[in-house]
Amino acid sequence: MKSNRKVAIFAGILIIIGMIAGMLSIVPSVDGTDYLIEVSANQNQVLSGAFFQFALVPIYIGFALVFYPILRIFNKSLAIGFVGFRIIASVFQIAGVITLPIFILLSQEFLTSGSQEVSYFQTFGDVLKLGRDLANHVGVMLATGLGNLMLFYMLYKTKLIPRWLSSWALIGNTLAMLASFLILFKLIDVISPQFIVLTIPLVLQEIVLAVWLIVKGFSSSEIDYRTD
Repeated sequence: MKSNRKVAIFAGILIIIGMIAGMLSIVPSVDGTDYLIEVSANQNQVLSGAFFQFALVPIYIGFALVFYPILRIFNKSLAIGFVGFRIIASVFQIAGVITLPIFILLSQEFLTSGSQEVSYFQTFGDVLKLGRDLANHVGVMLATGLGNLMLFYMLYKTKLIPRWLSSWALIGNTLAMLASFLILFKLIDVISPQFIVLTIPLVLQEIVLAVWLIVKGFSSSEIDYRTD
């Protein structure tokens, strides 16, 4: 069916756009150890990161809504769960966005404060930074991971995409969720070799999935079988 082919292409494009927006949403000045000094000098970088992180919200939800009409044919409950977790992930994304303008104000106030107030700004900044890290790297990743487990379980069972690709996604999302738990319990840092090792399989899988959806699309025979 031509409509399903268009859905697959659009879904693949959304994955690519999401990955680009995700990379552009990274804000090194906030993630660095000297963020109280660097953020004020890099306001445009911070605001640009906020813009692209906010852009991930319609991308996250749009991807789920694009898939939903097809997924509900096979399992409506899991399809709704997938959309629901994408919405939860988007809420955490917005929470992360909200913190970025606060970092700018905090940095500006820190640079004009007296030496006696340094510890106050440092404490408040550390709490704010921890909250942003938990929202972005625990809240978003866990909600997205749980939703993706539902998505790729359905894709594995229905063979809408090759099972090796669905299996790869199930393993990659499980490892990414493990990384989130390790961050939550402070066993690894957000920017660390361990975090990269645990998340790189999912990144590679998403690239392959995007290309597959754009070039190959879904297995139309499976969709036609269920809609007959």
